[in-house]
Amino acid sequence: MDIKAFKMDGLGNDFVIIDNRQKVTVLSKDQIIKICDRNFIGCDQLIFIEKDKTSDAHLKFFNSDGGESGACGNGTRCVADLISKEKNIKTIILNTLSGNLKSKILGNNLVTTEIGSAKTKWNEIPLSDETNTKKLNIKINDLKNNVHLGGTAVNVGNPHVIFFVDSLDDFDILKIGPQIENHKMFPQKCNVTIAKVINKNLIKVRVWERGAGLTKACGTAACATAFAGKLNNLTENNVDIEFETGKLSILIDEKNSIHMKGPVSNIEKILIKL
Repeated sequence: MDIKAFKMDGLGNDFVIIDNRQKVTVLSKDQIIKICDRNFIGCDQLIFIEKDKTSDAHLKFFNSDGGESGACGNGTRCVADLISKEKNIKTIILNTLSGNLKSKILGNNLVTTEIGSAKTKWNEIPLSDETNTKKLNIKINDLKNNVHLGGTAVNVGNPHVIFFVDSLDDFDILKIGPQIENHKMFPQKCNVTIAKVINKNLIKVRVWERGAGLTKACGTAACATAFAGKLNNLTENNVDIEFETGKLSILIDEKNSIHMKGPVSNIEKILIKL
């Protein structure tokens, strides 16, 4: 089976995008896993673009483990850029499991997407038990085996937990990520962010993505981290989230809606031979 697709990324957070609006491609879970495998094509997420009557398109996101994801901020920005070039429009509405997401093309490969309001109630995350989502008191260990208690849970289309620490280098995200992703407190698993507040307008992060593992960047993690920073009075409404590959700018507006701005790559056409 030959599949025409696109490859794009936002700060290295990369995607294979299959356009199902004209010709529908149906893939099994194993085929999705194969496409995402770095030894084959390789990507963090696979995205299907589908027809939608109420928006420019409907998006389905699949993590590299083959499981479906409710939201993908960088992926949404990439598809918005692709459809913008196709339709020659600057404002794009894309339907997702998280609702309709509005993106604007700013030029110079910059795209901003409104993710909407974050959810912070325990049953909205969701958590297995009713607890204070701002202070989960989950234990993580640093490299010297010192115990750090923390964790703020936020849902921005998918569940996230953010640990604010004094030094990113003191914590091994490759070890902590899978432990917390599969923690009994998170029945739907979770994305895990280790965050260091540099100042009121800058947070440095490392992210372990649910179903995808260590990622160079994650749009929803940036949104969740910015919101958690505001919740804990650590940051202001406008904050940059810095990954190893660059920054995403997050604005939390007066209605508490989250806007994410950042770069997208050029569009690469690929042919997948399954």
